[in-house]
Amino acid sequence: MTQAPTSDPLVDKIVETQYPIESILQNRWSPLAFSDRLVEPEKLRSVLEAARWAASSYNEQPWSFIIATRDNSEEFDRLLGCLAEGNQEWAKSAPVLMISVARLNFERNGTENRHAFHDVGAAEANLATQATALGLYVHQMAGFDVQKAKALYSIPQGYEPVDAIALGYPGDPHSLPDRLQQRLSAPRSRKLLKEFVFTGNWQQSSDLM
Repeated sequence: MTQAPTSDPLVDKIVETQYPIESILQNRWSPLAFSDRLVEPEKLRSVLEAARWAASSYNEQPWSFIIATRDNSEEFDRLLGCLAEGNQEWAKSAPVLMISVARLNFERNGTENRHAFHDVGAAEANLATQATALGLYVHQMAGFDVQKAKALYSIPQGYEPVDAIALGYPGDPHSLPDRLQQRLSAPRSRKLLKEFVFTGNWQQSSDLM
């Protein structure tokens, strides 16, 4: 009798959703292993174009991206040095690194834009979705040195680094240290809709769920 192939938790990351969603969203996940294959400039421009067309409050588009590619080793190492040590361990293999930056005030009148981080997140969601469509993967990181990034890139007052991003083609997760393989092998999970979709009062689950 032929045995069915066993699932590899380091590779098989497509999720079973509670309700149907587009396959591109099911396929999006954040890897720790990247191939040494460089990202073609036209694909990189495409993912940034997707970010460009994200929705934003008053169409302010309060996002900027500082980008470094591995074919420019000086700039790549410069940006890599802003990452937390634990993230440097695996992100050094990614062919593209970025830091996203939010403009904190509206250009239109100079007042505080309390939606700036939200809008940068929307741009990054577009970027990640477009990357997935092109066979690329994105890993967003909170673990980086904000003050170092500000100083290193002369980011002015009124702008704030939001997160760091690694982007590239997926690599072999079995090449990672055991500790990172264990991290990757954990089942993917999300809260149930009833835990965060409310009607009537706070934490009163909607009947839709």
